[in-house]
Amino acid sequence: QVQLVESGGGLVQAGRSLRLSCAASGSIASMNSMGWYRQAAGKQRELVARITVDERTNYADSVKDRFTISRGNAKNTVYLQMDSLKPEDTAVYYCKALVVDTTTTFPRIWWGQGTQVTVSS
Repeated sequence: QVQLVESGGGLVQAGRSLRLSCAASGSIASMNSMGWYRQAAGKQRELVARITVDERTNYADSVKDRFTISRGNAKNTVYLQMDSLKPEDTAVYYCKALVVDTTTTFPRIWWGQGTQVTVSS
Protein backbone atom coordinates (compact mmCIF):
# COMPACT_ATOMS: atom_id res chain seq x y z
CA GLN A 1 0.00 0.00 0.00
CA VAL A 2 1.00 3.57 -0.70
CA GLN A 3 -0.25 6.60 1.19
CA LEU A 4 -0.23 10.20 0.02
CA VAL A 5 -0.70 12.81 2.72
CA GLU A 6 -1.37 16.42 1.77
CA SER A 7 -1.03 19.49 3.94
CA GLY A 8 -0.97 23.24 3.65
CA GLY A 9 -4.49 24.13 2.59
CA GLY A 10 -6.57 26.80 4.25
CA LEU A 11 -8.39 30.10 3.92
CA VAL A 12 -6.50 33.01 2.40
CA GLN A 13 -7.31 36.41 0.93
CA ALA A 14 -7.00 37.05 -2.79
CA GLY A 15 -3.48 38.02 -3.80
CA ARG A 16 -1.83 36.04 -1.00
CA SER A 17 0.12 32.78 -1.15
CA LEU A 18 -0.16 29.21 0.08
CA ARG A 19 2.16 26.24 -0.19
CA LEU A 20 0.81 22.72 -0.44
CA SER A 21 2.86 19.66 0.40
CA CYS A 22 2.29 16.00 -0.40
CA ALA A 23 4.37 13.16 0.98
CA ALA A 24 4.24 9.60 -0.30
CA SER A 25 4.99 6.69 2.02
CA GLY A 26 4.46 2.96 2.28
CA SER A 27 5.58 0.08 0.11
CA ILE A 28 7.30 2.18 -2.55
CA ALA A 29 9.74 0.64 -4.98
CA SER A 30 10.08 3.69 -7.21
CA MET A 31 8.35 7.01 -7.80
CA ASN A 32 7.34 8.25 -11.21
CA SER A 33 5.48 11.47 -11.92
CA MET A 34 3.57 13.42 -9.29
CA GLY A 35 1.01 16.14 -9.67
CA TRP A 36 -1.70 18.31 -8.25
CA TYR A 37 -5.31 18.31 -9.34
CA ARG A 38 -8.22 20.34 -8.07
CA GLN A 39 -11.96 20.04 -7.98
CA ALA A 40 -14.19 23.02 -7.40
CA ALA A 41 -17.77 22.58 -6.24
CA GLY A 42 -19.94 21.34 -9.07
CA LYS A 43 -17.02 20.95 -11.46
CA GLN A 44 -14.86 18.13 -12.72
CA ARG A 45 -11.44 17.43 -11.31
CA GLU A 46 -8.76 19.14 -13.40
CA LEU A 47 -4.99 19.07 -13.69
CA VAL A 48 -3.21 21.97 -11.99
CA ALA A 49 0.44 20.99 -12.39
CA ARG A 50 2.53 17.92 -12.96
CA ILE A 51 6.20 17.07 -12.52
CA THR A 52 8.13 14.08 -13.81
CA VAL A 53 10.88 12.24 -11.98
CA ASP A 54 13.45 14.22 -14.01
CA GLU A 55 11.57 17.40 -13.05
CA ARG A 56 9.93 18.32 -16.30
CA THR A 57 6.80 20.32 -15.50
CA ASN A 58 3.56 21.32 -17.11
CA TYR A 59 0.81 23.60 -15.84
CA ALA A 60 -2.79 24.43 -16.52
CA ASP A 61 -3.04 27.71 -18.43
CA SER A 62 -5.05 29.22 -15.59
CA VAL A 63 -2.17 28.88 -13.11
CA LYS A 64 0.89 29.48 -15.28
CA ASP A 65 3.19 32.19 -13.88
CA ARG A 66 1.40 32.01 -10.50
CA PHE A 67 1.92 28.43 -9.31
CA THR A 68 5.16 26.46 -9.10
CA ILE A 69 5.45 22.72 -8.65
CA SER A 70 8.60 21.12 -7.27
CA ARG A 71 9.83 17.87 -5.75
CA GLY A 72 11.86 17.15 -2.67
CA ASN A 73 15.32 15.62 -2.89
CA ALA A 74 14.00 12.17 -2.01
CA LYS A 75 11.51 12.43 -4.92
CA ASN A 76 8.65 11.15 -2.76
CA THR A 77 7.48 14.65 -1.86
CA VAL A 78 5.86 17.23 -4.09
CA TYR A 79 5.10 20.86 -3.37
CA LEU A 80 2.82 23.42 -4.95
CA GLN A 81 3.69 27.05 -4.32
CA MET A 82 0.61 29.11 -5.09
CA ASP A 83 1.09 32.86 -5.44
CA SER A 84 -1.30 35.63 -6.41
CA LEU A 85 -4.25 33.47 -5.47
CA LYS A 86 -7.65 34.28 -6.93
CA PRO A 87 -11.14 33.35 -5.72
CA GLU A 88 -11.46 31.05 -8.72
CA ASP A 89 -8.59 28.98 -7.31
CA THR A 90 -10.95 27.85 -4.54
CA ALA A 91 -11.20 24.06 -4.67
CA VAL A 92 -10.18 20.83 -3.03
CA TYR A 93 -6.62 20.10 -4.13
CA TYR A 94 -5.57 16.49 -4.60
CA CYS A 95 -2.11 15.02 -4.87
CA LYS A 96 -1.63 12.27 -7.44
CA ALA A 97 1.37 10.01 -7.82
CA LEU A 98 2.40 7.29 -10.22
CA VAL A 99 4.16 4.72 -8.08
CA VAL A 100 5.67 1.30 -8.53
CA ASP A 101 5.02 -0.40 -5.22
CA THR A 102 6.78 -3.48 -3.90
CA THR A 103 3.97 -5.85 -4.95
CA THR A 104 4.00 -5.01 -8.66
CA THR A 105 6.38 -4.28 -11.54
CA PHE A 106 4.23 -1.62 -13.18
CA PRO A 107 3.27 1.87 -11.94
CA ARG A 108 -0.14 2.51 -10.45
CA ILE A 109 -1.98 5.71 -9.68
CA TRP A 110 -2.46 6.78 -6.07
CA TRP A 111 -4.44 9.77 -4.79
CA GLY A 112 -4.29 11.76 -1.59
CA GLN A 113 -7.36 12.58 0.45
CA GLY A 114 -7.47 16.21 -0.66
CA THR A 115 -6.95 19.53 1.08
CA GLN A 116 -9.31 22.49 0.89
CA VAL A 117 -8.06 25.81 -0.45
CA THR A 118 -10.44 28.74 -0.10
CA VAL A 119 -9.57 32.16 -1.51
CA SER A 120 -11.73 35.06 -0.37
CA SER A 121 -12.18 38.23 -2.39
